[in-house]
Amino acid sequence: MPATHQVENQPPPLEGHDLLGLDLALTEALHREGAGWAEEELRAFGRRLTEPEVIRWGFQANRSSPELKTHDRFGNRLDEVEFHPAWHSLMKLSCEFGLQGRPWAEPRVGAHVARAAGSLLAGQNEFGHLCPISMTYSAFPPLQRDVKLLAEWGPLITMRGYDPRLIPAAEKKSALIGMAMTEKQGGSDLRANTTRAQLIADGAYLLTGHKWFCSAPMSDAFLTLAQTERGLTCFLLPRFTPDGRKNGFFIQRLKDKLGNRSNASSEIEFEGAWARRLGEEGRGVPTILEMANHTRLDCVVGSVAMMRQAFSQAAHHARHRRAFGKLLADQPLMRNLLADLALETEAATALAMRLARAYDRRDDEGETAFRRIATAVSKFWVCKRAQLVSAEALECLGGNGYVEESVLPRVYREAPLNSIWEGSGNVICLDVLRALTREPRTLEVLVAELKLGRGGDRRLDAHLDSLEAQLAPTRLGDAEPRARKLVEQIALGLQGALLVQHAPKEVASAFCAARLAGEGGASLGTLPAACDTAAIFARAWPR
Repeated sequence: MPATHQVENQPPPLEGHDLLGLDLALTEALHREGAGWAEEELRAFGRRLTEPEVIRWGFQANRSSPELKTHDRFGNRLDEVEFHPAWHSLMKLSCEFGLQGRPWAEPRVGAHVARAAGSLLAGQNEFGHLCPISMTYSAFPPLQRDVKLLAEWGPLITMRGYDPRLIPAAEKKSALIGMAMTEKQGGSDLRANTTRAQLIADGAYLLTGHKWFCSAPMSDAFLTLAQTERGLTCFLLPRFTPDGRKNGFFIQRLKDKLGNRSNASSEIEFEGAWARRLGEEGRGVPTILEMANHTRLDCVVGSVAMMRQAFSQAAHHARHRRAFGKLLADQPLMRNLLADLALETEAATALAMRLARAYDRRDDEGETAFRRIATAVSKFWVCKRAQLVSAEALECLGGNGYVEESVLPRVYREAPLNSIWEGSGNVICLDVLRALTREPRTLEVLVAELKLGRGGDRRLDAHLDSLEAQLAPTRLGDAEPRARKLVEQIALGLQGALLVQHAPKEVASAFCAARLAGEGGASLGTLPAACDTAAIFARAWPR
């Protein structure tokens, strides 16, 4: 080796660490929100995710994107998607842990909180494979509308295990569910869909149409929308018909995406595709939104996972890299930025785990109303903040963070996805306004949740005073032009209320100063001088 090629002043690989044990905010939230019983298993799962082999799977699955095989060499139609073996390894690991359906198969207090924590850990390694897992988990509530479909598909999608074979579901022990909603002429305007459904028997239809985005086209069945005589209706469409033939489901092409490279998204055609109606005819949007609300929860959790991974990479680098005579982590300006990244991540973690608790309490009217509003608010805000955090963390590593050997370029490309998937920013803000103006119980529960933080910090109290005035029914009637600002203020209020109740004083005080009182700047790394940045950073990344 040349004498000039001695590697110095570079951090060791970040691997073999305790994902859960190092994340005090997540560990505390796990206990606070009712899933402390899962800590030991989650800790073991987190350690497995940081093994060099599993980290390598994430890189391999993203370097080797899935490939579409439309035909075999004889000209027979295949419509199969081929994945790198690393993809299947990631899927197997997460499915055997039960991320795709464990709360439904093993219901107990805190089951959805524990699953959210598991997804948060898995997403720190590789996010793309969690897309089909999220949709499978989220398909269970709408399936509960049909006793027959639930009996047929419920056990398959909640079974711990992974079977990627393209064969009839009746021959498998586990299955995955995808989603095909949007069409090229409508996008988020689902009522513009033109796919038609023809009734052929009681509850059975033939679907014909084109879907602009089909998520996870390798799945065993799909929730989709089509027009009947009574309007837009939800259907469950399997890859195989009841007599074992391949269904009229044809993959036209895979999308060439900015990020999410390990996962397949596609355009598809239905040509007389056999499907079962799910839910009431003409009520397709409310039916499929039951699925979308759970996938929106996963958008929030996945964004927190990316924020935590981005922060961890920056913190690890700063704890080992020296410049100008001392470690980066010991330099005041860098420590301010690291503390701000930590602050943003802890606030997002607290909100995501509180939201997951609301999904555990399905029979509680108040929690149902909170889930309705907080899911949309959290998705808007947390998913956008993940983009900012990933960019700043990448910059902490300089050129090292910009090369593909670092995980940060992948996180940076992935981060915008959750703001788009299941409703982009404006769609989500309009959904918040609908909930506030048309569902009085929702507004009542939101205000009650915010009030739990009152008295914890004068700056939070001032923020809540202003927010409650904005939430007055007389002001909500013409709120659409300022809806983004309103949703942002709600999200900050929820995060502040959680932190003043549950986080250490230095964390809560810094959040209230920088995010609520305007004492911080427009960019991260601008915490006011009074903030204890050393304590905030030490909590987020213990030595």
